[in-house]
Amino acid sequence: MTDLDTLEGDLLAQVAAASDEAALDGVRVAALGKKGSVSELLKTLGAMTPDERKARGPLINGLRDRVQSALGARREALAEAALTARLAAERIDVTLPVREAPEARGRIHPISQVMDEIAAIFAAMGFSVAEGPDIETDDYNFTALNFPPGHPAREMHDTFFLAPDRNGHRKVLRTHTSPVQIRTMRSNAPPIRVICPGRTYRHDSDQTHTPMFHQVEGLVIDKAANIANLKWVLEEFCRTFFEVDAVKMRFRPSFFPFTEPSAEVDIQCSRKGGEIRFGEGSDWLEILGCGMVHPNVLRNCGLDPDSVQGFAFGMGIDRIAMLKYGMPDLRPFFEADVRWLDHYGFRPLDIPSLVSGLTG
Repeated sequence: MTDLDTLEGDLLAQVAAASDEAALDGVRVAALGKKGSVSELLKTLGAMTPDERKARGPLINGLRDRVQSALGARREALAEAALTARLAAERIDVTLPVREAPEARGRIHPISQVMDEIAAIFAAMGFSVAEGPDIETDDYNFTALNFPPGHPAREMHDTFFLAPDRNGHRKVLRTHTSPVQIRTMRSNAPPIRVICPGRTYRHDSDQTHTPMFHQVEGLVIDKAANIANLKWVLEEFCRTFFEVDAVKMRFRPSFFPFTEPSAEVDIQCSRKGGEIRFGEGSDWLEILGCGMVHPNVLRNCGLDPDSVQGFAFGMGIDRIAMLKYGMPDLRPFFEADVRWLDHYGFRPLDIPSLVSGLTG
């Protein structure tokens, strides 16, 4: 075996052993680079005699060509192996179900959904949304709303009182959203047409009551607001919210310190099969309270009851959500159970409106 045969065998073995592009390029430089072993042999041809060059030249050039061919073949093999590995790593099983995007997996809590539905309905009737703080003074929560001293609602068993401040005054967690009505009347001149949704707090906890719950109240103040206007607003709201063609309502006399006269409102329903359906049947279900704003409340807000009058109404958002969507227990509303939210929640991009529909 000649020295060329030995060199060729060694170089081809190095080419075959190269595990990646970098190793293969190292073999190429060592063999065919400026100072490579094959290149050095090619340089010797210039010092040979014509006869030696004629005999030796084809052998060295043949060695160079075979090494180049081996390098090219090995490079292609490495590239194909790399592509195969990448395809295996990035393979997608098209038989698997498509993964939902975050905006499709997420759910809107029923309370947030119902608040948006309520706002959409009343906005179409010209109402705006007013908000206020959860922690209120006794004046805003009770006194300005015509609650007399000693009223049961002021007692510890019904209201969450905070520790006294430096002046000895005790603030409360608001027991209703009515303080927002007071703030609105004291800061805005009539005509006023607002709804006041938000959290409220009372000492109560069972299947249909929680210490923290949600209310929405409505207020209209102008020169000619009357019971007929109130009745129409409530009928339109209930008809639209419960998505029925018509509702039958009855007003029962009641008492609230901040309205006079006051009434509780029932709507006609059917309870057949344990399911409540509105707009049909012969049963009645209490749904909200309402009345004409008491003259004392108007005076407490700097308004003249001889010049303006108004009506107000209020209902529990949690309660009407349970009635509309068939939720039997209030407590899961606040338990953060993802399974419950997946079942009762709403898709985040389905914004309630009277055009596209309240529930999407």
